[in-house]
Amino acid sequence: MRETLVEPAAKVSGGDTPPLLEIRGLSAGYGRIEAVRNVSLTVARGQLVALVGANGAGKTTLLRAISGVHRVSGGSVLFEGRDITRRQPAERVRLGICQVPEGRQVFGPLSVADNLLLGAFTACDRRLVADDMERMYALFPILKQKAAQAAGTLSGGQQQMLAMARALMGRPRLLLLDEPSMGLAPLLVEEILAAVDDLRRQGITIFLIEQNAQAALSIADRGHVIESGKLVLSGTGKELLGNEQVRKAYLGI
Repeated sequence: MRETLVEPAAKVSGGDTPPLLEIRGLSAGYGRIEAVRNVSLTVARGQLVALVGANGAGKTTLLRAISGVHRVSGGSVLFEGRDITRRQPAERVRLGICQVPEGRQVFGPLSVADNLLLGAFTACDRRLVADDMERMYALFPILKQKAAQAAGTLSGGQQQMLAMARALMGRPRLLLLDEPSMGLAPLLVEEILAAVDDLRRQGITIFLIEQNAQAALSIADRGHVIESGKLVLSGTGKELLGNEQVRKAYLGI
């Protein structure tokens, strides 16, 4: 992928610049079950930050709280220093927070092209939307081949590509990725994560949720390990890959 897909916000240096995303003491759950407990972390502009952990550790709940789909029971979510904890999901999309949900969740009866157009629902300039669609087709050529085909007839890997492209149509300032490698064959996993790494290199800020710790941490600037709703380890991706506790628990080494 050679062409820039979006126009990311410029990186600003200086100690007074707030992180793009800041989570402060966030808790969220389901009834009396607390799935996320007092989590605090930051995502700086242009970073790829990975959150890894086992199934049921609270990864998806945290991501849904950031996008506003799941209500928090405590703590706060800040975007560019502004508290958005009570903002509706649509408002967060307009701020530039776009999520690729777990399980892809494409609109099956609609065509591939129509799914992409739905991702650009906040856009006003039709020419820019058309240009962005061509960029999506350049990123994932199979989508152009199947542009008129119903999204529900695509393979799992193709649907994941479509879900990512749909989110990118929103020109995200923060891209939230929930288990993009789930259920995919190893070669497709490599292709999807290579695309994620390429987006990071373009300067797009990414918060990646993954059970595949090896794959996620190998491309992450920073990483966090979550267990039973609490962060237990943090560091650079390289540091966590070399951590004996992570290697035994998540890498099988």
